[in-house]
Amino acid sequence: MTIDKSLKVRKGVTRSRNVLTRVERIEKLQSQDRWTDETSPFSLPKIRVYKVVLKKKKKVKEGAEEKGKK
Repeated sequence: MTIDKSLKVRKGVTRSRNVLTRVERIEKLQSQDRWTDETSPFSLPKIRVYKVVLKKKKKVKEGAEEKGKK
């Protein structure tokens, strides 16, 4: 049996998730110095998830590269 093309995972999760797991939220809070060891892991504050946007690199023509080397 084969897997449908829409269900295959390409390069992992490429889109941003809008929900973090509890462990991920605690790690974010620790990096922001908003977490102490006495803090309860329940009812954590909301953490904003930033969407990562990668710009595509422009292709350079071969003729332009040769001129730049000379």
